[in-house]
Amino acid sequence: MSASDSQAQRAAMAARYQALRAHTLALAAPLSAEDQALQSMPDASPAKWHQAHTSWFFEALLLRPHRPGYRAFDERFFYLFNSYYEALGPRHPRPQRGLLSRPSLDAVRAYRAHVDAAMWELIEQCDADTWARALPVLELGLQHEQQHQELLLTDILHAFSCNPLLPAYDADTSLRAARASGPLRWLRHAGGRLELGHDGQGFAFDNEGPRHEVLLAPFEIAHRLVSCGDYAEFIADGGYRRPEFWLSDGWAQVQAQGWQAPAYWLEPGDPRAPARDWQVFGLAGVRPLDPDAPVLGLSFFEAAAYADWAGARLPSEFEWEAAATGLAGLAQLYDAAWQWTRSAYHPYPGFRPLAGPAAEYNGKFMVGQLVLRGASLATPPGHARPSYRNFFPPAARWQFSGLRLARDIEEGSKT
Repeated sequence: MSASDSQAQRAAMAARYQALRAHTLALAAPLSAEDQALQSMPDASPAKWHQAHTSWFFEALLLRPHRPGYRAFDERFFYLFNSYYEALGPRHPRPQRGLLSRPSLDAVRAYRAHVDAAMWELIEQCDADTWARALPVLELGLQHEQQHQELLLTDILHAFSCNPLLPAYDADTSLRAARASGPLRWLRHAGGRLELGHDGQGFAFDNEGPRHEVLLAPFEIAHRLVSCGDYAEFIADGGYRRPEFWLSDGWAQVQAQGWQAPAYWLEPGDPRAPARDWQVFGLAGVRPLDPDAPVLGLSFFEAAAYADWAGARLPSEFEWEAAATGLAGLAQLYDAAWQWTRSAYHPYPGFRPLAGPAAEYNGKFMVGQLVLRGASLATPPGHARPSYRNFFPPAARWQFSGLRLARDIEEGSKT
């Protein structure tokens, strides 16, 4: 690479870095300091912690290894804001992140500014060899922060849902799921032997590859997501009271947790927001149920039960990717909800984790979880792609997660 090309590349990365880091602060701007300290359950994290942890990532994986003479903002932060990287030392217990009233929000913002200043120096001043080693880690750090931008929103929504006042994150937010009206249509895919997984063009997380051959039977997939109106019919038909639609573990969750509707749905007469009809709590606060909006806040168990009730099933992650890359007419792929699939989160044939500490990024979680595909209303622009593999345990329902139906093609069928 020529010197001029290298400088252009560095300038582009510096601009991306600055814009992305500013966007994290903008997402946190509607929240008070008290809001940003909340941790409503062990699986969620405070908004303040997300802002500190993403700074820790750059500090621990880029600045400390590649910036000679770098002085940490506070050595204790390497312990406080490590998430799960065993190779980088001990860490504060995840369920206790909400106890970190100190450092203050102002201190976390100062920490971010300290890391940013050092990162700009690294990008601008490091030698060519260091830049070559640092660049892929920098890209990973940017993608990592985008993941935490979405988590900041899903986690604060869950925290606010625990408040009897049901406060809005932002009553005027533009973060709304894409709607799709009209009857559901089925799109046919011929199946066959297909190469799926990331094709090597542009960034991908390690779990998106290697690209490999998959054999798919012909199938049909819904052109849009299941809507709130669709799902309300399932509820009205006794869906949460009929065990025949549920996997055993899912039915156990329904009984143990008292599920009667998706997360954040308020039934008529709910004392927190009394009304005659269903309402839905979201980032903009409580709103009347929109029948054309995609249903959100579903666990895998609820998605699978609805699919069975509808006489369909969930697609495999490979059917989803084949449809996303090979069929015209699919709506709400990346602008509404993460879509549960029937695929366990396992490594692809020949999977190898990243080298160094980043080896712990994805591979260590490949057990006991299900794959979701697509993206949601809260996914940062440019972060989604057809090969992206999100993953959560089957009972998780605090994400912006919904479903798209699939079904087998019966022999001789022409529909």
